[in-house]
Amino acid sequence: MRRSMSPATDRPVNGEVLLETVDLTKTYAGADGELPVLRGIDLTVRAGEIVALLGKSGSGKSTLLRCLAGLVAPSQGTVSFRGTPLAGANPGTAMVFQTFALLPWLTVQQNVELGLEARQVPPRERARATLDAIDLIGLDGFESAYPKELSGGMRQRVGFARALVVEPDVLMMDEPFSALDVLTAENLRGELMELWESGRFPTRAIVLVTHNIEEAVMMADRIVVLGARPYGTIRETFEVDLARPRDRASAEFEDLIDRVYRTMTGRAKESRLPGRAGAEEIERRTVANSPLPTASVDGLSGLAEIVAHRGGRCDLADLADDLGLEVDDALPQVDALELLGFATVSDDDLVLTELGTAFARADVQRSKQIFADAALEAPLVKLIATGVRQSRSGTMGDGFFRDLLAHHFTSEQVNQQLERATDWGRYAELYGYDAEPREYRLDEGVQRSST
Repeated sequence: MRRSMSPATDRPVNGEVLLETVDLTKTYAGADGELPVLRGIDLTVRAGEIVALLGKSGSGKSTLLRCLAGLVAPSQGTVSFRGTPLAGANPGTAMVFQTFALLPWLTVQQNVELGLEARQVPPRERARATLDAIDLIGLDGFESAYPKELSGGMRQRVGFARALVVEPDVLMMDEPFSALDVLTAENLRGELMELWESGRFPTRAIVLVTHNIEEAVMMADRIVVLGARPYGTIRETFEVDLARPRDRASAEFEDLIDRVYRTMTGRAKESRLPGRAGAEEIERRTVANSPLPTASVDGLSGLAEIVAHRGGRCDLADLADDLGLEVDDALPQVDALELLGFATVSDDDLVLTELGTAFARADVQRSKQIFADAALEAPLVKLIATGVRQSRSGTMGDGFFRDLLAHHFTSEQVNQQLERATDWGRYAELYGYDAEPREYRLDEGVQRSST
């Protein structure tokens, strides 16, 4: 790719600090004022490295990426590019999104040219640089094609070409492979790493947002794990001292995945972190400190049944591998089983409790009864069930619960929590929900005592 737009004398040398955050905090408006999403983030990104931001949903990793790109302003602290605090969009970064974000009425070449056009690059130079980027990323022959004519993998290649054509110092990638099928993602990921290693990659650093532990270990030189409760903080940073290309079957690779997994899930270390709830506080669950995991009843039931078939205990990594999943894909179901008291995690093993074993082996009606009793241990489910039972009309508008949740969650998180609570409560026959009046109601078929 051409380098004329970025003179060699201006190119950062390996090790130079390109991006830096100091005490970065980001909050959004909530019912009680500001709700923290990120707090106290100190991070550096240096030339010559790939940094992966890893964490569960809600850990703020995408918000952090947008702060680094200057698309979102921090509420407190600073974000600097090459020593200069940002006052707007970061001129040294370009973004690749999860959802391609292509303009359907433009051809591949026109989509790739957009960034150069915005920088007022002359048409002839713009076309030359665009064709170089298209060639680099393997899109030769598709210059005049429209997005609707391309596969998902080819559309994402257009996204990469559009970002790389402006030759950013830092390429920002927000889960760029998650919308692709497994084989396409693996192929594109491999090609990008080959380009990175070849020295032909027209960028000096990469910041990758992912929830995929194996992807982070495969690609990154440094993995920054973000914790999600009660707001996004850096839980731990791992230096990845593994030679490329990396061998997934090596003991070192698997050991690092295990260590990152334990940190990401908070097992063993979470209760010792300053300011976090200790073991003595676990029983005092509230809607704020015990949000419902993004796991459906079918999903958590299926996981419980599989573990029961394996004797009630199994290694999570082995289970995920057997099922063709990433370990982190099963984390919401694991969290749900733990919240319900159906399972515990010991080291890297998922172990069914006596109650969980009974749930997994029971017939449909008995399993629903067991689930109903356990679901009432989830604070939001209990709150809704108690509310409708104590209401004179046997109904309560969801606005009441939205207002309560808004003190602790963003509007998007409020929607997610209520959707999950509705799913669990309906299955357990604890309450029903009418979408038109947007209200919960006591299920007439339920003869359960008030909680």
